[in-house]
Amino acid sequence: MAVYTDITDQELQDLLSGFDLGAPLAFKGIAEGVENSNFLLETEKGRYILTVYEKRVRREELPFFLDLMMWLADHHYPSAAPIRDRRGDILQTVRGKPAALVAFLPGLSVRRPNAQHCREAGEGLARLHLASEGFTGTRANDLGQDAWAPLFAGLKDAAEGLKPGLAATIDADLALLAAKWPKGLPSGIVHADYFPDNVFFQGEKFAGTIDFYFACVDALAYDIAVALNAWCFEPDGSFNITSARQMLAGYESYRPLSDAERAALPVLAHGAAMRFFLTRLADWGATPAGALVRPKDPLEYERKLAVHREAPDLVLMGARA
Repeated sequence: MAVYTDITDQELQDLLSGFDLGAPLAFKGIAEGVENSNFLLETEKGRYILTVYEKRVRREELPFFLDLMMWLADHHYPSAAPIRDRRGDILQTVRGKPAALVAFLPGLSVRRPNAQHCREAGEGLARLHLASEGFTGTRANDLGQDAWAPLFAGLKDAAEGLKPGLAATIDADLALLAAKWPKGLPSGIVHADYFPDNVFFQGEKFAGTIDFYFACVDALAYDIAVALNAWCFEPDGSFNITSARQMLAGYESYRPLSDAERAALPVLAHGAAMRFFLTRLADWGATPAGALVRPKDPLEYERKLAVHREAPDLVLMGARA
């Protein structure tokens, strides 16, 4: 949620002229994440988030993301519902870039999730998978396993700059993942970016999910693997088995895993760590000058890759009751 695109008062007025939201009362940029420009907007009718789509988000894919968000809202999943203008359109244009308004979702993300947060997050993820059943939109995971080796081909020098010898280590990981990547697991809509900053709580209770702009069709267990990496590592780099067990217990209270899904979790978690290492590495040296943005450290995920490489049984220990 970085701010790459500044918006003038007149541009905001022009945008709001197509809606029945009343006059603007407050408007400010949100300086988190690395993908899009986000703004908190308060009008006479309520609070909203304005997103101006930058970088990886392709205009032709926006109907999938926005339709999914509307589907989830219509099926009682707590997420930010897109707002239609007077003509019934969701997708807008601001300074030549695609944009959309969504309803403000109350709640707070947590920076240091505990085991109870992990259980609630697991429940929220399973509810998301179930709520999206029947959604007919489809989008391939363009950051899935088959994209990692081509992506890394242009990043080897950057990897060596982070740590000498790292490029060869990543090449070996990529070969292992290509050989072991599971096929035929239950699939459906996955969030694909289910990090603590994209999940809201009220107290320790799950309150909702935001930021669906990596959502796609993939193995449902891959979404769990992304979440295990994002929620269950401690600041010192250790994997918290208690938090992992709670996350999986929360998930399975709504959607039990198959034996094949459970067995696949170690390689899926290794692969999910690879995906975020590579995209963080790509973003690390590509932040536009003057952007209000905090690029995320790829070495955090390099350390997680090392854990999965050296001790894959840790994830299976978390998957055991």
